[in-house]
Amino acid sequence: MLKTVNILNKRARFDYEIIEKYTAGIVLAGTEIKSIRLGKANIAESFCEFNGKNELFAINTYIEEYAFGNQFNHKSRSERKLLLNKRELKSLARSVQAKGLTIIPLRLFTNEKGIAKLEIGLCKGKKNYDKRESLKEQDTKRDLDRIKKSFNS
Repeated sequence: MLKTVNILNKRARFDYEIIEKYTAGIVLAGTEIKSIRLGKANIAESFCEFNGKNELFAINTYIEEYAFGNQFNHKSRSERKLLLNKRELKSLARSVQAKGLTIIPLRLFTNEKGIAKLEIGLCKGKKNYDKRESLKEQDTKRDLDRIKKSFNS
């Protein structure tokens, strides 16, 4: 009945080395979830940070305004609170402060109940030579797949 939504942040896997992954709930307005279910969202430029009360927020996440919304429609770019366990929040806060890591949204999806979730990753930025290395690995994998395909047919 429900169509699952799966919006990826492909840039995050190229720019960052993912250390740990967490699944967080998002606090949304009524028109925001309708736009997400239509697939009108983008998390490529977003990041997460803590406020003074040790709450985690997704910053710069783009969710398009709902086309059939009225004057109570949401803003397309606003801070959205993420819901995690207290233990997970403390662990993330410690890692960000002590080790200089960052929290990046990796995937925005809806679960089987139709609830929007955000998969976030505790990440470390890659250097330029690491990025070149990952591009080289992609090229060799593509070449190998091409050779296998021509060999099998």
